Amino acid sequence: MSPTAAPWWRSAVIYQVYIRSFADGNGDGVGDIAGIRSRLAYLKALGIDAIWINPWYKSPMADHGYDVADFRAIDPLFGTVAEAEQLIEEAHRHGLRVIPDIVPNHTSDQHAWFQAALAAGPGSPERERYVFRPGRGPDGAEPPNDWVSAFGGPAWTRLPDGEWYLHLFAPEQPDLNWEHPEVRAEFESILRFWFSRGVDGFRIDVAHGLVKHPELPDLPPRRDSDGGQPWQHVDHPHWDRDEVHDIFRAWRKVADEFPGDRCFVAEAWADTPERLAAYVRRDGLHTAFNFDFLMSTWDPKDLRTVIDNSLSMLGAVGAPATWVLSNHDVMRHTSRYARKTVKRWVSNERYQPEGPFDLELGTRRARAAALLMLALPGGAYVYQGEELGLPEVEDLPENVLQDPIWERSGHTDRGRDGCRVPLPWSGQTAPFGFSPADASAAPWLPQPANWNERTVEAQSGDETSMLELYRTALRLRRDNPALGDGTMTWIDAPAGVLAFRREPGFVCVVNLSNEAYRLPDHTSILLAGGPVEDGLLEPDQAAWLRA
Repeated sequence: MSPTAAPWWRSAVIYQVYIRSFADGNGDGVGDIAGIRSRLAYLKALGIDAIWINPWYKSPMADHGYDVADFRAIDPLFGTVAEAEQLIEEAHRHGLRVIPDIVPNHTSDQHAWFQAALAAGPGSPERERYVFRPGRGPDGAEPPNDWVSAFGGPAWTRLPDGEWYLHLFAPEQPDLNWEHPEVRAEFESILRFWFSRGVDGFRIDVAHGLVKHPELPDLPPRRDSDGGQPWQHVDHPHWDRDEVHDIFRAWRKVADEFPGDRCFVAEAWADTPERLAAYVRRDGLHTAFNFDFLMSTWDPKDLRTVIDNSLSMLGAVGAPATWVLSNHDVMRHTSRYARKTVKRWVSNERYQPEGPFDLELGTRRARAAALLMLALPGGAYVYQGEELGLPEVEDLPENVLQDPIWERSGHTDRGRDGCRVPLPWSGQTAPFGFSPADASAAPWLPQPANWNERTVEAQSGDETSMLELYRTALRLRRDNPALGDGTMTWIDAPAGVLAFRREPGFVCVVNLSNEAYRLPDHTSILLAGGPVEDGLLEPDQAAWLRA
């Protein structure tokens, strides 16, 4: 990189590979490293800059890889460390960077450290690496506090010796004690292990959750919806505590030891844009997912407020925005937008859609949202399958559900499996090219029969398809000097329309009203989400213009 060139991550479009569901190379019904390697040419042609890969480490798979037993080993389900090194090398040859997940909040209960803690007993040094506490009440039979698991149920499990251990997620995922120097040193060593093998950065799982209040107090009162007004920050005992930034300042120093602009992106759910910006100060992490954008309603006022606040707060600390519409933890946005009313929701809570499902409406809005996101200043993330317009699979049979949320919620919350169904690549019947023709097993989650219309093969070459919209948008973004990192200026428009200009000579218009909108003066239409006749942009449509 030349001294004057901006780091790649300030403008990058990064494609999220949910490894279990991307491509199955060996026919066992589960995606793997071999599958990713077989599809690198597709990813390069799509026009993205890097891939983020969900956890591939050795794991008992209680939470599909987010319960890590060994951070320096690849799970045999996915491949080997040697195969991971080959993938990194081949991706680099394609001009693609590789960003694996890192899971620092917790380990698997099968991790050597936790097994040692169980064996050593109460009061031992081995238990100090985790959060063990005696219970409350005369006989210690009550949990140490009222914290709840993000997957449902209490966040504490009692052992036969009487002590309780903390798990903000599943019981198989005990939380680490980040006040312990061995924990901090171990993760810095893990970062160096993978940086030395060529990875270009890390996505940090639950970046906002590592530090807990030392007194482990009960939770603050629950906040109810405030009519869409910005949330005020609440001093929470285990989410987004100020002390977490000391950890990430140390991680930034580790990344800076290696050449080539290594970077971090934080999964940090924060109450306010100011709190999010704290993660990406100049001596901290590089980027953070903009979940306020993902959680926004389909309303021009709300979207503009989110965009303005994000750019203002992140710009104040010199960080780029990182926009995102979907990921492996939330309902796919095609389905969120497929209801007349798109709800706003609260961080760390599940989205519950309301109203009848209208896929045509959701697809139209998803096309507009993609053009909006890819035109905004900064970088963006594309979750696998959103370039195919995949909806949430909301009718998976109960007997195939595997997300721990399903069991932990007492079968009241179906969990996240609906956004994790394996991708359709080709053909008329399942597995739609996800697995080899001679596969020995069906895909780990069943694919809808009508996905034959949404395969890569079916959409390729169809100028009206979602796939070709993404391919064209990403090509234009890459070739247009106005797009990527930089600034933007709003253009006067009616209340239901968002319009902004980026220099040199680019305008994005999104019509969120119920009426057609006449486009502002332009020399040509670069790209539109649907037909534009007589200069009129229809409702729930977006267009890119050369001004």
